[in-house]
Amino acid sequence: MANPYTEHEQSLKPSHEHYYVPAASAWPIVGAVALFLIAMGAGATVGGLFGGNGPWILMSGVGLLLIMLVGWFRDVIRESMTGLYSSQMDRSFRQGMSWFIFSEVMFFAAFFGALFYARMIAVPWLGGASNNAMTNEVLWPEFVAHWPLIMTPDGTETQAMGPLGLPLYNTLILLTSSVTVHFAHVALEKGNRPRLTLYLLLTVLLGSLFVYLQGVEYIHAYQDMNLTLDAGVYGNTFFMLTGFHGLHVTLGTLILFIVWLRVLKGHFSPEQHFAFQAGAWYWHFVDVVWLGLFVFVYIL
Repeated sequence: MANPYTEHEQSLKPSHEHYYVPAASAWPIVGAVALFLIAMGAGATVGGLFGGNGPWILMSGVGLLLIMLVGWFRDVIRESMTGLYSSQMDRSFRQGMSWFIFSEVMFFAAFFGALFYARMIAVPWLGGASNNAMTNEVLWPEFVAHWPLIMTPDGTETQAMGPLGLPLYNTLILLTSSVTVHFAHVALEKGNRPRLTLYLLLTVLLGSLFVYLQGVEYIHAYQDMNLTLDAGVYGNTFFMLTGFHGLHVTLGTLILFIVWLRVLKGHFSPEQHFAFQAGAWYWHFVDVVWLGLFVFVYIL
């Protein structure tokens, strides 16, 4: 049968991009198992369960998670460098990263909401506010409604973590790292790879320094301030918010470190560098979250 379209009409027909669909992968299952072991190990460590083997379960989960990250990153990088991704796939990655960051915003919003409820609703009610005098008399007659709560129901007294010292240093470190990753992005867009390599490495080092100083802060809290996870609602909210944020900084540092290694291998161009952009988006997100933590956890 003769072709009913002329050559001109065929040239006007819309062309469809090839959309790469990867083969089935075991990495999501491996990641789910790793997160399960981490959650179970962390709970067992805090609660002293499984005969004191909680830390081993926790570390096995962390190790499995690292294996998953290395394997999954390797597969995605290989797919990208062999030209399997189209512009439509690039848009899908951008949408996926945007929704991922949005889910992280909701994650931290839940913990900030718990902090708000404890400070603005639960503590005043326990103190007898809003026609709750009977609640105060029955549950905790000697309770004094003020924040932070440094006296637990069992009589244990703790100290509150102030904004000066390590928290302030960490704030300056993260703000500086946000500037260095921006400079790295500008250098990449201008094709200046030496400046890109330098500023990206500085960002990774600053992120590592933040995690180290937060570990020092936790040791100080436990050993010198009696501020632990058992220290009532203040200790709970403090470690949950700062701990999960520290975990996100660790992940962001790992992502940027892998991006830095790819830069050393000559990956990315001024036109194609979404992996770098995704890491930078995530890094700016953890910086903004820390500013909220610094204000609401350490200052107010």
